Amino acid sequence: MGPVSTASLEVSGLAFAYPDGHQALFGVDFSLARGERVALLGPNGAGKTTLVLHLNGILSGGVGTVTVAGLPVDKKHMAEIRRKVGIVFQDPDDQLFMPTVREDVAFGPLNLKLGDIERRVTEALQAVRMIEQIERAPHQLSLGQKRRVAIATVLAMDPRVLVLDEPSANLDPRTRRELMELLAELDRTLLIVTHDLPLAGRLCERAVILSAGRIVADGPCLELLADTALLAAHDLELPEGFDVAALRRS
Repeated sequence: MGPVSTASLEVSGLAFAYPDGHQALFGVDFSLARGERVALLGPNGAGKTTLVLHLNGILSGGVGTVTVAGLPVDKKHMAEIRRKVGIVFQDPDDQLFMPTVREDVAFGPLNLKLGDIERRVTEALQAVRMIEQIERAPHQLSLGQKRRVAIATVLAMDPRVLVLDEPSANLDPRTRRELMELLAELDRTLLIVTHDLPLAGRLCERAVILSAGRIVADGPCLELLADTALLAAHDLELPEGFDVAALRRS
């Protein structure tokens, strides 16, 4: 028996082409250690969504391997994989479809036949500061509130890895700040897919830049954000006035 991996997630040699022939990924390799917070950065069309959809088997059929806590992402292990890797999509309406917040958060654990449903729902909503909205209808919530509930629907399944796709997209400054504070408090392995470079710099110790289906940089997040030539080469740009140096000192 070989050594047991301590990585929460490992991607090795992942290549994938869509049926129309578009090659989205070219031999991607990276790993995510337990407890790490990693930003996945890259321009539109870089392959970020394609990569994320491979992490819990929504997409498959390419070359290479993906393993989660040592389990290969394949049909045999799919139920366990989807419990271990929770993906929060950019549009919360893709995940909220039940009559109440309570029912939405309970749906995943019930579907997976997990125990302690009420405890899971309560703790997940407390973690995202939405417990007072438990009986509300999701369509009555603001975008920021919906995004929190969408995160809770995944937290209720106690995932090993939490993947967030553009969590700050279309949020006003106050709601964005509150979301960052919430995410900073989560005791989870996080992979944050984002164009919001300041958010990445404040939340993630490490960043991976994906461009044209290949990883072109992988290192300390603030060091990569300080490399203006690297960012420019891959259509990434910090907002005017954002001081990476000040963030590094804080």
